[in-house]
Amino acid sequence: MMKLQGRRALVTGASQGFGLAVARAFVAEGASVLICSRGQADLERAAGEVAEAARGGGTVVARKADVSQAGDVDALVKHAHQAWGGLDVLVCNAGVYGPKGPIESVDIDAWSDAIRINLMGVVLPCRAVLPDFKEKRNGKIVLLSGGGATKPLPFLSAYAASKAAVVRFGETLAEEVREFGILVNSVAPGALNTRLLDEVLEAGPDKVGRSFYEQSLKQKSSGGTPLDRGAALCVYLASDASNGITGKLISAVWDPWETLGEKMADLRETDIYTLRRITPSDRGKPWGS
Repeated sequence: MMKLQGRRALVTGASQGFGLAVARAFVAEGASVLICSRGQADLERAAGEVAEAARGGGTVVARKADVSQAGDVDALVKHAHQAWGGLDVLVCNAGVYGPKGPIESVDIDAWSDAIRINLMGVVLPCRAVLPDFKEKRNGKIVLLSGGGATKPLPFLSAYAASKAAVVRFGETLAEEVREFGILVNSVAPGALNTRLLDEVLEAGPDKVGRSFYEQSLKQKSSGGTPLDRGAALCVYLASDASNGITGKLISAVWDPWETLGEKMADLRETDIYTLRRITPSDRGKPWGS
């Protein structure tokens, strides 16, 4: 039985890389998928690849859009309603690294643009789908996190700040919509060999720092985390298997997400898989408490 049979999903930033992998995984499990990106040519090519993976009667629709612009997002959601009568799943994947270098020397307009794309490109799609999700008291929202959400990323400050904001927005939204049966979670897909990695290598150690550059070289040569691993986690979070899980940041690589259904009580009653401040007592220190 297909895990997403009959589901209707919007996947942003799906013309390449991880978003494309998620779209392919969704249609292979029976979903119909609306993919979007800012580049028309790449989008058309991606639509063909996704359609080839479709099973179980799912369809593929592609539409050019900038998800950091409210008008484009509203048009996307309207298109989904015209094509299928609505949406069941939203995957917010679109994002950029933004400018690379010390904060005092990067182009501040480019820095602000990265914040707008990465954060508003999540907030606006969520706003657009919520009225319908609330009315039917059901819906799954999956947000894409990154390394910047859980640790500092020197010389990539716009990316790090925006991804931390995305995760905290997801935690907050999960509480706002809990009573409506809408589930919101964030995904850390692992170290992926996508265009973002190529950007880092092209920028070089002077822009991104020697340590991060050398780490990226090793990732490039090793192949990185398979895209399919994170895509499988997105399928899980879009499916009934994850019902009841909300407000969490889940790692595709390190967390036992396939068996989280068995840990539902622990997830509901604790702050496991959330962003929290660490106090001295959390690390066994007797001071500051």
